[in-house]
Amino acid sequence: MTGEVAVLGAGMHPWGKWGRSFVEYGTKAARAALADAGLEWSAIQSVVGANTVRCGYPGQVAGATFAKALGWQGARVTSVYAACASGARAIDTARAQILSGMADTVLVVGSDAAPKGFFAPAGGGRPDDPDWLRFRVLGATNPAYFGLWARRRMALYGDTAEDFARVKVKNAAAGAANRYARYRSPVTAEEVAASPVVADPLRLLDICATSDGAAALVLGSVETARRLGMARPVRIRAVSSVSPTHPRTALDLPDIATDSAPPGSPVPDPFRPSIARAAYEEAGLGPEDLSLAEVYDLSTALELEWYEDLGLCAPGEGAKLLREGATAPGGRIPVNPSGGLASFGEAVPAQAIAQVCELTWQLRGQAGERQVPGARAGITVNQGLFGHGSSVVAVR
Repeated sequence: MTGEVAVLGAGMHPWGKWGRSFVEYGTKAARAALADAGLEWSAIQSVVGANTVRCGYPGQVAGATFAKALGWQGARVTSVYAACASGARAIDTARAQILSGMADTVLVVGSDAAPKGFFAPAGGGRPDDPDWLRFRVLGATNPAYFGLWARRRMALYGDTAEDFARVKVKNAAAGAANRYARYRSPVTAEEVAASPVVADPLRLLDICATSDGAAALVLGSVETARRLGMARPVRIRAVSSVSPTHPRTALDLPDIATDSAPPGSPVPDPFRPSIARAAYEEAGLGPEDLSLAEVYDLSTALELEWYEDLGLCAPGEGAKLLREGATAPGGRIPVNPSGGLASFGEAVPAQAIAQVCELTWQLRGQAGERQVPGARAGITVNQGLFGHGSSVVAVR
């Protein structure tokens, strides 16, 4: 049995602040993915929804919510939550169903209607919840956390505010060519430097916004794709799912301590690099084989960190790789040709699915002005709170 599944269709709802229900966004993305696959909704045997905890009970049973919105037709329904990695976990659940023979065609949907401003803790007292504690005890909002990582890079590697601004300039240029992006205007380094400080040294344009948006995929077996006339479908070759090992040597909120059940003195294994490494091992390729990467750029400084965690360069050399133009359009390994979260903002259950939509269009040669010439393999990486590490490798 092969470990690959085919992407039969990909669809998105434009991201922004639309003020409507997440169900509407997700349903439109799902219908776009079905149309791209050339399939009727009745042909779908399973629906996997990536949950959103912000949208009440319907958001927490997203698989059933979208199946109902599209019209009950008897499909299996599954709902998955893994914080910001929810979309990747939904893809992995669909893949498992296909490879096990439970379903031939699976619809994966993620959608969100996010609050204004940065994400805040839910109400009430929850002293056993690390996410609640880091807001209430440490006062560490997401932007504060991003600022800590930026300062760490400056202290360890000599990164500068100008380096961070270069990331925004690169991603904004890509987002300007993406019809699904929320922000579609080029940005200059001077504009980044002139934007208000949010969490020193990061400024407003260094940090991604929160957004409404949706993304969907129709997945199936490679045999199903060929039966539908797709001679060379985009294939998902790997989906990693790793958790940290003890001890954790770098602060990774919301966790503010590290625990170990087994006795002994384990060898430290950094969490973030292990996410992509597991995907590479499963896919049977390495960073040198990649044509592009879609990374989780919650801030400009975090994008530089992902270059290193993906093995695109050695630790501490992310800014150098950026300055050389290697991660820009036309470079050796374009990163975030979609525009990234810098251009989209966070719609939590949708963002990892949106990354795979971009890989699909790039590998098909359908990305228009954003097209990476000759794209043959791509990787995504998306980290969720509480040790949810996810990465997807797609090939053609």
